[in-house]
Amino acid sequence: MRVERVPVEVSTRAPTGETACYVLGREEALLVDPAAPDDRIEAALDRVSHVAVTHHHPDHVGAVADYAAAADATVWCRSGYADDFRKATGAEPDRTFAEGTAVETGDGPVVVRDTPGHAPEHVAFETPDALVAGDLAVAAGSVVVASPEGDMRAYLASLRRVLGRSPDRLLPAHGPVVDDPAATCERLIAHRLDRERRVLAAVEDGNRTVADITDAAYDKDLTGVRDLAGLTVRAHLDKLAAAARVEWDGSRADPA
Repeated sequence: MRVERVPVEVSTRAPTGETACYVLGREEALLVDPAAPDDRIEAALDRVSHVAVTHHHPDHVGAVADYAAAADATVWCRSGYADDFRKATGAEPDRTFAEGTAVETGDGPVVVRDTPGHAPEHVAFETPDALVAGDLAVAAGSVVVASPEGDMRAYLASLRRVLGRSPDRLLPAHGPVVDDPAATCERLIAHRLDRERRVLAAVEDGNRTVADITDAAYDKDLTGVRDLAGLTVRAHLDKLAAAARVEWDGSRADPA
């Protein structure tokens, strides 16, 4: 299947300053994550029949409504999230998808795979040769899983699910193509479990607030990303509380 990758400049907290949009298929193509207007996307609109996003975050949806209208394309969204999709994109969904839904392109089907965690409605799009992964994975660094929208248990389960599917490549929204999906998923899982151990140790050492736990659990400069680190710590605390490893009421954490 033909895959065209178009990184576009957009307002994003990702260090690249770009979100990669993908055009899947030579004809009757699926346009994924049109984050902002771009001449290269517009040049492909004559062969676009479908528009969808991996999730509804602002740095993925900015041009959905305009390009769907320009291409007279079918607009898809995750089943159960139509209202959120409308609010985020300004577009009216024509159809909904769920795990296993096939979006037919001229090159064959693109299959939807549920990958929640970074966002509750997050999905990936599976082609015969690659998985368009949105914000599930990055080639370097890590993915923010920010409470309350982010769910750490779901995120780890999604990484393990993708690891089990063994795609040839991951096509992320931020950063370069991932040619070693297994190693990348394993690295991201290990990173999250290591951070969880650090968060738990911080609580057991007497830290009670998110700010104090964040300071104890991170051994790097958090300038510019402290808010995201704090929200990620909250997601780890949510997971630890669900496993009865800490007591956590949303403002104070104690050992279980």
